[in-house]
Amino acid sequence: MAKASREYIYGTNPAFEVLRSKKRKVYGAWLNQSSRQKPRMQKLVKLLEQHEVPIEWVEKGRLIQLSKSTEHQGVVLKSSLYPYTPKDKLFSHRRLLLLDNIEDPHNVGAVLRSAEVFGFHGVCLPSKGVPEVYPSVVKVSSGATEFMQIARDASANQYARKAQEAGYQIAALDMNGQTTLDSIKEANPEKLMLVIGGEDKSVGQFILNMADHVIGIQQFGRVNSLNASVAAGIAMHALGGNVGAQE
Repeated sequence: MAKASREYIYGTNPAFEVLRSKKRKVYGAWLNQSSRQKPRMQKLVKLLEQHEVPIEWVEKGRLIQLSKSTEHQGVVLKSSLYPYTPKDKLFSHRRLLLLDNIEDPHNVGAVLRSAEVFGFHGVCLPSKGVPEVYPSVVKVSSGATEFMQIARDASANQYARKAQEAGYQIAALDMNGQTTLDSIKEANPEKLMLVIGGEDKSVGQFILNMADHVIGIQQFGRVNSLNASVAAGIAMHALGGNVGAQE
């Protein structure tokens, strides 16, 4: 069965960012009739009209039917699929993010939201073992996906090898890691790939073996592991910043 060429993006912030980024083609919008007079909805309508997107006012049931979610916030857009970037085009970024074995779409979306904020705008998603940039991921990311370059055309190991060949230092987060974030921040490597693993399956052994740094985040409580998206946020805040594409 052929893969659909269009999908339904839902949520207020994702709708705004899809339109603002102009990364995708938007074919139509379904909006909640009861939200018609709300200022934010009126602002969205104005933006949709500027982009000449057809608008249909509907009840909540129709929005749930289209989005297959109750988290639609009164907004559903029909758009083209997420446009991935070939991995070779990511190497203009000084900071790359690789997700390895993160299977929960909510975690992926939350990590991507932090990545956009902290300057990790080039992201490697393995072709297996990590969710695609589904509408649910876009929703949790609050639309941050639309302003990032995300590849999904290799395995985690292939991404890491390719990055190392391109001169990136590989820094992997692991609960048993001995390197501190502060030490890497102080060294401030010119090119860095940060690797984040899942909660059930952490970063793979191949990448841990090849990594230049295996980072541990110091903890002081009784629970011995952080949520993947929280750990990623801590690491990206420490190691990111205004270090986007190279001149």
